[in-house]
Amino acid sequence: MIPFCDGGILTIRDILKEDKKIFMEMAEAFYSSDAVSHNLDVKTVEANFDAAVNRSPFIRALIIEDGTGPVGFAFISFTHATEAGGLTVLLEDLYLNESCRGKGLGSKFINFVEQEYHTAKRFRLEVAKENTRAIELYKKLGYEELDYVQMVKEK
Repeated sequence: MIPFCDGGILTIRDILKEDKKIFMEMAEAFYSSDAVSHNLDVKTVEANFDAAVNRSPFIRALIIEDGTGPVGFAFISFTHATEAGGLTVLLEDLYLNESCRGKGLGSKFINFVEQEYHTAKRFRLEVAKENTRAIELYKKLGYEELDYVQMVKEK
């Protein structure tokens, strides 16, 4: 448990099977928002949830709670970056209910992840160019923009 701005308690915990309903509601809000470049279909979201609940070594899903209950979620994944020479923690998705934004919870969450994986050589994240508030936060926390284009091929 982590204290946050108004004296409340922030809890960050692994997602559980019984979180599926609230997770899916938050995921729908996140993946249809301006924070992401494209929507994810429900089957992909459910596959990510299932992988995390079944403790895949490649993905971890966390629920963020304040005194009222779940207020957000995050996915993190893991890779070995040859450029960094070790573990890279990818902050894949970070969602907070709109009423919880701007209160320091995002910073607290990122600090939690960086402490949890303090032996990692690199932390990396993606952010939509239009998500200027998130970009400001990440820069404030020491993240820098990369100078190269990332490409993808879907199967």
